Amino acid sequence: MLPGTLNMLILQVLSRKKANGYEIAKMIEERSEDALQVDHGSLYPALRRLEANGWVETEWAMSATNRNARYYSLTAAGRKQIGVERNRWREAVLAVSRVMGPA
Repeated sequence: MLPGTLNMLILQVLSRKKANGYEIAKMIEERSEDALQVDHGSLYPALRRLEANGWVETEWAMSATNRNARYYSLTAAGRKQIGVERNRWREAVLAVSRVMGPA
């Protein structure tokens, strides 16, 4: 995964609904048709960074498996950040397309 992509994907998943870490990873994998695999060793540090930036907030709740789990949801600042991340992604894709396109 490209650097910074995980943050964008997490924010996008959380724009749909609050979720715990396992659910976030599964949604990314499912929506990408398993093209993107989320390493839990990268996921949780990314979630902590997003929380430190004020883009996500957490609460404890029971999971579907009756376990106490930390659930993440977007803040208003996180919703704004999704737009920033989308613009960065579009610019990166456009730049790579220019390089990879016909000369």
